[in-house]
Amino acid sequence: MEYTLDWPAALRTRAVHGGNGIELLTDAPTDNQGRGEFYSPTDLAAVSLASCMMTIIGIRADSRGIEIAGMQCKCEKKMSAQPRRIGRIKVDLIVDLGPDTCSDEDRDWLRAEGLQCPVALSLHPDIDQRVKISFQSAMSTQSS
Repeated sequence: MEYTLDWPAALRTRAVHGGNGIELLTDAPTDNQGRGEFYSPTDLAAVSLASCMMTIIGIRADSRGIEIAGMQCKCEKKMSAQPRRIGRIKVDLIVDLGPDTCSDEDRDWLRAEGLQCPVALSLHPDIDQRVKISFQSAMSTQSS
């Protein structure tokens, strides 16, 4: 996939998706001379990790006929000062299973698949990825 980017304002970028034309704006964060009106590039890295895990879990669940009624995720990014970079990304993901619950083996498999998403495997190994994937249904709640 190809993307085109430009600089519409100081410390702001605009990226256009080559496939669908959707625009994405970024700003430098307020703690680094920016306006913080949009996601920062490092915010997008953290959100990409969580979004990728959710997407992979959804794809894998579908491949085994496991119904996912929904997912909720809280994602947090912590920057390191020297050098300025992403130091830690924390992901707390809750997968709501449909009425037909899956086995513990299926849940373990889905967790493992989520942890092996392309973004997780692409991030620098010095980034501390703290991920918790939990499953809940009407019957019970299980965490990892």
